[in-house]
Amino acid sequence: MTVRTATILLTCVLGVSAVGPLTAQTRSLLGVGGAVDTSIVPAEGRTTWTPGVPGGVPYRTTVCRTVNASSYGNGLQDASAAIQSAVDGCPAGQVVMLSSGTFTVNNLILINKGITLRGAGAGATVLQKTNGAVPFNYVVKDAQPIVIIGPNRWPKTLDSTSASLVADAAAGATSVRVSNAGGFSAGQIVLVDEDNYTTGGWIAVPDRKGAPSNVQIWASDRAVFQKHNPPDPVDDPFPDSLSWFSRPGRPINEVKEIASVSGTTITFTTPLTISYRAGKAAQVTRYDSVHVKNAGLEDVTVRGGGDGNVRFEAAAYSWIKNVEDTMWLGEGVAINHSFRVELRDSYIHDAAWPVPGGGGYAISLSAASSGVLIENNIVTKANKVMVARASGAGSVVGYNYMDDGFIWNTEAWLEVGINGSHYVGSHHILFEGNESFNYDSDNTHGNAIAMTVFRNHLVGRRRDIVGTSNVRTAGLMFGSWWQSFIGNVIGEAGRMDGWVYEDPGDGSQGNATSEWGSAPAIWRLGYDPTHWEQSADPKVKTTTLRDGNFDYLTNSVKWERDQQTLPASLYL
Repeated sequence: MTVRTATILLTCVLGVSAVGPLTAQTRSLLGVGGAVDTSIVPAEGRTTWTPGVPGGVPYRTTVCRTVNASSYGNGLQDASAAIQSAVDGCPAGQVVMLSSGTFTVNNLILINKGITLRGAGAGATVLQKTNGAVPFNYVVKDAQPIVIIGPNRWPKTLDSTSASLVADAAAGATSVRVSNAGGFSAGQIVLVDEDNYTTGGWIAVPDRKGAPSNVQIWASDRAVFQKHNPPDPVDDPFPDSLSWFSRPGRPINEVKEIASVSGTTITFTTPLTISYRAGKAAQVTRYDSVHVKNAGLEDVTVRGGGDGNVRFEAAAYSWIKNVEDTMWLGEGVAINHSFRVELRDSYIHDAAWPVPGGGGYAISLSAASSGVLIENNIVTKANKVMVARASGAGSVVGYNYMDDGFIWNTEAWLEVGINGSHYVGSHHILFEGNESFNYDSDNTHGNAIAMTVFRNHLVGRRRDIVGTSNVRTAGLMFGSWWQSFIGNVIGEAGRMDGWVYEDPGDGSQGNATSEWGSAPAIWRLGYDPTHWEQSADPKVKTTTLRDGNFDYLTNSVKWERDQQTLPASLYL
C-alpha cells in the first residue's frame, strides 16, 4: 500500500480524476479558497473551513545542505547532531536534503525556522530512534520524539498577557474587543478561550434502568466534564485534569492569527468558529514563544519515537507530507498549540502500544490547535486512529482511509474511528470524504460538540480485525451535541445481516441490566459505555441532524428535513 492510495476517495466522492496527491493545480480546479456554500449545515455546526497552508504546501527547490547516510554508517552511528547542524545553518525557504539510507536519530531534531527537511522518499530515507519505542511495550529508554516543528519542546501560553473580552464576540466575527490590547500586534498567533468550568454546575444524568437517577454530572451549556456527584470510578482527577490539554477549565478555545490591532480591538485573519462570551470570562492570550511558520518535513520514514514520532509544537502554516510514520509510543503525529498546519499524503501505521491511555494514538490534535488540514492519508493499526482534545476549531479531516483501530488483547471491542473527541471542548471539525469503520464522539474525558460528518463511507467493520462488541457505524456518546451527518454512505452491500437501524437506548432492545441492545446498529446515539444502564442523552437526540444518508440495511436515503441538493464539498 502506498501513501497515494487514499486519493481514490477523491474520485469516489467528488468525481475528481485523482492520479496523485491533491496538488495546488488540483486544488485550483476544485475551487479551493473560493466561496463554498455551507448553508446545508445547521447554524450551530456551521463555520468557514479554510484549513491548512494557504495555497497548498510549497515545493522548495534550493538545497542548502545535503546529509548522507553513508557518512554515519547507514544507521550505525548517531546522525542527530549532523542533521541538527544542517537545519540550524539553513536559510529560511530552503531545503536540508537527506540522502537515501538509514539515519539513527537518538536526539530529537528541532525544526525551529521556516525550512524543509526532505528525504529521498518514504521508505528510501529512514529516520530511526533505536532507544525509543518497541512493539507492544509501554516502557522506553528515552522519551523523546524524532522531529519537532516548533520553537521548543514545551511551548505554552503566557497567562500574564491575558486580556478579557469586554463584549461578546459572535461566531463568524473577525474581531474582538478587549480590556487592554497592549502587547498584541499583527502577525502574532494567540489563543482565544472561555471558562466553562467555574461557570458550570451540576446537571442530572439521563434515567438509569428506566427511572430517574439522583446522579449528577458537571457541565455548562457547551461542555460536559467527566465529574459526577456522587463520584464515579470513571471520573477524571480534578483539578489536575482541567489543564491536561487547555488552560484550566477553558477547553472551548481556538488559535488565531492577529491581522491588526486598533485601540482595544483585535482583528484576526480568520473568523471565529464559535461565540466567545464575556459572561464566560473569555480572553485572548499570547504564547511564551513565537510560533514557527512555513516549516515542513517531507519524503521520509520515521520510526521508534519515544514520545511520539513527529510533533507540531506552536507551529503555523507548516506541514508533514509524504511521510511514513510507524512504531511510536504516544502519538504518531501530535499537533499542539498550532494554527493552519497540514498533514497530508502520508502513511501512519502500527503503533507500538495500541492500548487506551494515550500510548497508541495515530494522530492527535490538542491544546486549541485550529485550522488544521488532515488530508489524503492512510492511517491503520493504532489504538485510536485519531483524537482531538480541546482543539480542532475550523479543522478538516478530508479524504483519508482510516482503519483497524483496536485495543490490544480486547480486539472484539469496536474502537472509535474518525472522530473529534477524547477530551472536553473540541468543536467545529469537518469530516469529509473519508472511509472509516465508524464515526463516534467519545466522552472518556468529556464531550465534543458541533462536528459535521459529510460524504463519508462509514463501513461498520474493520478490514483485518473482527469486532463483536459495541458494533456501530455512527455513534455519539453522552454530551455529543449539535452533530450533523449529511450525505454519508453507511454500511456495506451484502454484509448487514443481524443489524438494526437504530438502537434507541430506551430498554426496548436491552435487558435487565442494560438500556442498550447488543445487535450491530447503524445509529447508536447518546449512550455512555461506562453506564449501559443509562438511557440515551436526550440532548444528543434533539440536536443531531441526519440528512441525505444512504444505508445498506434499508437500501434507502433518509432525510430529516426536506430533501436538498448536496454540495460537492464543504471546504473545496
